[in-house]
Amino acid sequence: MTVHGERELLPAATKAEAEQALKDFTDAYNRADKAHDPALDAGRVTGPLGAINQAGLKSRAVTSPGGNPAHQPLELTDATFVLPKKAGWPRWFVADTDSNRDTDQGRGDNRWLLVFVRNGSEQPWEVAYLAILTPDEIPEFATDGDGYAEPVAADSARLAVAPKDLGRQYVSFLGGGEQGQFAAGPHTTAWRDQRQKAAKRAGLATQYIDQVTDTGDFAPLALATRDGGALAFFATRYFERQTAAQGYRPKVVPEVKALMTGEVKNTVTKEWVSSQAVLVKPAGTARDGVTIAGRLQGVTGAKGS
Repeated sequence: MTVHGERELLPAATKAEAEQALKDFTDAYNRADKAHDPALDAGRVTGPLGAINQAGLKSRAVTSPGGNPAHQPLELTDATFVLPKKAGWPRWFVADTDSNRDTDQGRGDNRWLLVFVRNGSEQPWEVAYLAILTPDEIPEFATDGDGYAEPVAADSARLAVAPKDLGRQYVSFLGGGEQGQFAAGPHTTAWRDQRQKAAKRAGLATQYIDQVTDTGDFAPLALATRDGGALAFFATRYFERQTAAQGYRPKVVPEVKALMTGEVKNTVTKEWVSSQAVLVKPAGTARDGVTIAGRLQGVTGAKGS
């Protein structure tokens, strides 16, 4: 009997394959971090995490060319795997792990959620998204009788906001649009307030331009939760343009300068990639249908003018 993988609902991976993918990622990450060499884990990261990771390593290769003198191996333990069933490619799954790099800052013991994606049977598993959440922020996932999770389609009408619309609505809100279904919090209302304050500093004008980033390995991904909602991951890109008053130059830290093209005369434009993990409530929710549980961002480029 022939099984057509493009039509059959199949598990994204076996537990053994998921464990191996996690090990391969961790090994490659540690080699790259120790040497400050983006080539050493380029085949194990992709999407928004890949963009942030590769730019960070490229920068540190300039600021600390002899490698990482403070390298401490990343350890990801106590792993559980959320394995959805789906037809065709890409396939993906989530690894819920404990990390030895706890950045909880009083929030309790954090968990690292890594979203692995694979675009074909001959392709390696790569991590596209990373979310660092407390255990209380991680929902209970909906599973079938065999324990497999349920992916939510990008255009699904079952949620307060379809996964494919999360990036567009977030970009609109940050740019001054209506808050819509986004709940108030550090990554929504407070983040927009911080931007507005930064724009008004004496001697330095700051402008932000946000873009939807949702194709290829930057595509949004979502898993159904037992409450009828979903945990979703999506990415955006934004440009932060700082223009100094006449006769002055914006300050540029070495980590950004290492990624810069052009010469800073009075303006520097930083390009950021931002990755969001959000809890989405079911369709019919009147307000606060989307809560951003975690956001990871990094500078991926800069230009002086």
